Amino acid sequence: MFRIHRLKPAQRQQFRWAPHTSGASTVKPKDYQQEGCIEASSPYAAWAALRQTSQPLEVGDMLEAANGTLLICKYVGFEPAKWFVAEPAPPQGSTETPAPAASLPS
Repeated sequence: MFRIHRLKPAQRQQFRWAPHTSGASTVKPKDYQQEGCIEASSPYAAWAALRQTSQPLEVGDMLEAANGTLLICKYVGFEPAKWFVAEPAPPQGSTETPAPAASLPS
C-alpha cells in the first residue's frame, strides 16, 4: 500500500524546471497534500494503476510506502526522497557563544 502525496500546483512549475539532483531529494511537507492510498505491489504498479484514472501521478508527486519510504516521481522514474526537517532553534536567552577554534601547532 502506498500513500499518495500530490505536489501543490504553485510548486509544480518550479519543480519541473529545477535541475536534476542525485541522491535523495529533500521535500517540504507544506508543498504537498495527502490524497489517499493505493494498493499496489510496487511504485511502478501504483503509477500504472493511477495512469488509468482522472488523477494520474505527475512529475513531482510522491508515493509513501507503508514503511515510511518516500519515492518522488521524476522524468526518469521514481527516486528516493526525504522530508525536510528544520533544525531546532536555540533556546531564547541563550548566552552560549561558540568555542574558539583550536589553534594548530606550527
